[in-house]
Amino acid sequence: MLSWAIASLTLLSGTPVVCHDIGTFTGDHRSDLETLYAQGKTYVEFRDAATRRVEAWNDHYAHAQVPDALRTRVTALPGSWRLLVVAEDWCGDSANTIPYVAKLVDVAGNLDMRIINSTVGSAIMDAHLTPDGRAATPTVILLSEDFEEAGCFVERPRYLQDWWLSNEDKLSHEDRLDQKYAWYAEDEGQETLEEIVAMIEAAAAGDPICTG
Repeated sequence: MLSWAIASLTLLSGTPVVCHDIGTFTGDHRSDLETLYAQGKTYVEFRDAATRRVEAWNDHYAHAQVPDALRTRVTALPGSWRLLVVAEDWCGDSANTIPYVAKLVDVAGNLDMRIINSTVGSAIMDAHLTPDGRAATPTVILLSEDFEEAGCFVERPRYLQDWWLSNEDKLSHEDRLDQKYAWYAEDEGQETLEEIVAMIEAAAAGDPICTG
């Protein structure tokens, strides 16, 4: 079953889309984002406070591997960048993506990250919906040095999101969950890291994208 799931997902190579949602966050956009970022927790603070999926939050971070090529691509970019993450400790997609992003932040000197919960970050989620119109965790928005929004990653890698939605009427919810987590286990965060790095590169080039 695992091999079939991986093969099916590999065929669904979704393409990042232009981030039309940038700038739609309500209120004084830049100051609101700066305030939310200041309220956020570091990954270690968030992980240490977690009461759900504790093993996943710890193990995925501990075993995360960032390829040298991805680290080099990020550190070669001009300026510094921030990731504002809306996540919950109980969320399976969050626990299978954000620990790997945290490890990328650790090895890239020009990248930082803060995490807020879905109550605090509800407006961010509402402004960056999934392809089927849902507010979801994790929602990751990329911020420039001046706290301008510059890209986003919503819920899960695009390959996996395409597969999940295309099989809604073909598989039971339980089967989809089993195969989703099998994919995450085999991928070990690599597709998430690739999409996050591509998002930062696109922002640096002035062509922001959203994925997921």
